Amino acid sequence: MLKDEDRIFKNLYNDLGWNIDSAENRGDWLKTKDIILKGKDWIIKEIKDSELRGRGGAGFPTGLKLSFAPKEVSARPHYLVINADESEPGTCKDRDILRFEPQKLIEGCLITSYAISAHACYIYIRGEFFREGQRLQEAIDQAYKKNFLGKDACNTGWNLDIHIHYGAGAYICGEETALLESLEGKKGLPRLKPPFPAIIGLYGCPTIVNNVETISVVPTILKRGAKWFKSLGKPKNTGTKIFCISGDVNNPCNVEEEMGVSLKYLIEKHAGGVVGGWNNLQAVIPGGSSMPLLPKSICETITMDFDSLIKVKSGLGTAGVVVINKDQDIIRCIARIAKFYKHESCGQCTPCREGSGWMWRMLERMADGEATYKEIDLLYDVTKQIEGHTICAFGEGSAWPVQGLLLHFRDEIRKRSHAEPLIKKRSNIPYLIDQHLLENDSA
Repeated sequence: MLKDEDRIFKNLYNDLGWNIDSAENRGDWLKTKDIILKGKDWIIKEIKDSELRGRGGAGFPTGLKLSFAPKEVSARPHYLVINADESEPGTCKDRDILRFEPQKLIEGCLITSYAISAHACYIYIRGEFFREGQRLQEAIDQAYKKNFLGKDACNTGWNLDIHIHYGAGAYICGEETALLESLEGKKGLPRLKPPFPAIIGLYGCPTIVNNVETISVVPTILKRGAKWFKSLGKPKNTGTKIFCISGDVNNPCNVEEEMGVSLKYLIEKHAGGVVGGWNNLQAVIPGGSSMPLLPKSICETITMDFDSLIKVKSGLGTAGVVVINKDQDIIRCIARIAKFYKHESCGQCTPCREGSGWMWRMLERMADGEATYKEIDLLYDVTKQIEGHTICAFGEGSAWPVQGLLLHFRDEIRKRSHAEPLIKKRSNIPYLIDQHLLENDSA
């Protein structure tokens, strides 16, 4: 269990006030000038030594990413972009940071911008977070008034301006290159990589893109030291993490805990337990809707960190824990997730554009008890034709939940399936196409 003195986000529930004076009382903007005067190389090395991994979903080493920015600034300016387009179902951690701990993010923006030689920082915020954006803008204005931002920020000699940009509700803009396209005023379509944003990013200039939570913890790491941060969590999975717990629990909540905390402990201690008791648990999605679910048997002992979850063929992702009890139709739950990905696909890649719709339609038939045994393997084949065949990771994100269902709940699907297609009148053209493929075995 995380000790109170080791918590980074001390105002996660807004008990102490969100404004800049309250934030300063909690230690924000303390010794910021001293940290910056230690130099860029020291800042990046300390973040590397802390083994901080990105909190946006991919878990890439943050210090390593910062080091990708060119050391020398040419005619092309450097940019820092904050990904606040939090659209992953089951995830709401960044929203509470923007509402209740905005100064941690703003201070982190200043330090990180200095480390990568950026004089401009853009915060790309989810369009639906209108109130949160207003709060963030107020917090930025307060920082400007205290000379923490702008010219000679914090009396360090470094100039930094922060700008907020609202998205238009597209989940795909959470992908860093689609976010950059949108920020430039274009349609939010992911770019091919390489080149990577650190070399050719926003407006063709070197750009570092990081998640809200990742940048928000940077100041605390630098103030308390990499050694302190590494003392929390597990090797290569260090520090603390905000977990979002929702679904069939008695007390849905956001909570900061150590990396490597037990999933059962999170649900029982912080979320008030599963509705109907632990024995009523059916499955848990551990890292937001794009991660494969885990059955109750695995949930008994699994710990919440990147490496442990990869070993059981899932992932920590955004740490959006969605609890599903036995009162729910597990097939219909995944069908609903598949419908979300079908709707949010940008359509640029054929496997994702077509495959996401196929997965949703097949899962709907399985939930309705209209599928055949043959379709179970066909559905898995569709997921494999999407996975690894798209420009960005959206394809994998749409396929993994379905793969998790097939891995752990195949028997449930078989119980509702039939040896032969049911003879049923339907005017649904996609259904007829599916049947044609089944009969001709051309999938």
